[in-house]
Amino acid sequence: MWREIRDREAGKTRPNSFKNRVSSSRISNLQLSNYKDVVSPHRGSINSLQVDLTEGRYLLSGASDASASVFDIQHATDFEGAGEGALIAKHKSLINIDKQHQNGHKFAISSAIWYPIDTGLFVTGSYDHYIKVWDTNSTQMVINFKMPGKVYRTAMSPLATSHMLIAAGTEDVQVRLCDIASGAFAHTLSGHRVEWSTSSEWVLVTGGCDGAIRFWDIRRAGCFLVLDQSQSQLGRRPPVLARSAVSKVSTSKALSKGQNLPGKPRMPQKKSGGGNGIKHSPLGQVPAKGLKQRLHPGMLSSQDRATAHYGAVTGLKITEDGMYLLSAGSDSRIRLWDIESGRNTLVNFETARLQTSKPIQLATAQDSNLVFVPCMTSVKAFDVWSGKMYVTFRGHYEYVNCCWFSSQDQELYTGGNDRQILVWSPARLISNEDASPAEDRDNWSD
Repeated sequence: MWREIRDREAGKTRPNSFKNRVSSSRISNLQLSNYKDVVSPHRGSINSLQVDLTEGRYLLSGASDASASVFDIQHATDFEGAGEGALIAKHKSLINIDKQHQNGHKFAISSAIWYPIDTGLFVTGSYDHYIKVWDTNSTQMVINFKMPGKVYRTAMSPLATSHMLIAAGTEDVQVRLCDIASGAFAHTLSGHRVEWSTSSEWVLVTGGCDGAIRFWDIRRAGCFLVLDQSQSQLGRRPPVLARSAVSKVSTSKALSKGQNLPGKPRMPQKKSGGGNGIKHSPLGQVPAKGLKQRLHPGMLSSQDRATAHYGAVTGLKITEDGMYLLSAGSDSRIRLWDIESGRNTLVNFETARLQTSKPIQLATAQDSNLVFVPCMTSVKAFDVWSGKMYVTFRGHYEYVNCCWFSSQDQELYTGGNDRQILVWSPARLISNEDASPAEDRDNWSD
């Protein structure tokens, strides 16, 4: 580490490269924290976790005992000795809203999310058919939406500047858009798992019990893309700059050899009796009249429906650059999709047992090179591009339901049916190499 710091000071390492190296090193050393502890007030399984997107300071949790809590993960509320002078920082809940609250939920909270641009509001969805928006400071309900069934998932776009929509997946396999500004419903889509795009505030991704994953532009009717696991490509796409560089090199080589670049061939046209030209197909053949016309993806029949999984879609996560989608299904499969082409990248993730009866919450590292997946009683980190298992986090006594990675502190938070919220932090141990500068002391140093 000290060598890298010296290289950074000497200008041998660029700032972004140094930052990525340090982050990668911290992530590779994640372990069950021995200096930070989140004291859970919940009396039921933890179903949802999220750290706010503005300060990266407050952790929001939702549990099956109909309670939602807020923790300050930057400043401890108490300290406890752990032997040999070590202290464990205890982070107790600052806010806890449960059934005893006058406007609290009556049944399990399945989803709890922060308002994307302000920690003054947060949203909870519950099995009591209600979505409620809360004022963090006063702990009072601001607005609620009555849904036709249990609420499985709520999501808000982190990029939205033109709307204040909550996408909610419900028991009737429909996704409804709830407008906070007007208190009304805007649209109804198909699916029960929802995820907003990280590259466009208008694009919404839904996953259904039928194994289908659909992309919607909320400004238009019908979905514009349905993912099909049989449509595939090998690996990730090269970056745009790399592709343009390759095309320029090939063009310059062709010109240097004196070759003429092939132009677009023009097919001969035949004139009918009326003198109108009829364009032929690229193969020079007129399409047969008996061929079935391709339908719009949002209007596919049951025979032509494309599926992303051989079972219900249980988890969705879009990478931070908005180029790839990670999905998990009740078929215990994890798939990586290229959003631009809509194809399965055929990354073979190592075998992992996933929950089939309950949705799971996936998380990705800051550079999107690792994906954290709840796998029964453990959480496994997979390399996104190779599918190889990187590390396994074991600490829960029962099934793990959700996880969230804090890019600010490179910490992982996990929650499960054992009612515990565990913190996985980089190790604080100092190696001999790191301690070398301390040896350069003189005799009169304090």
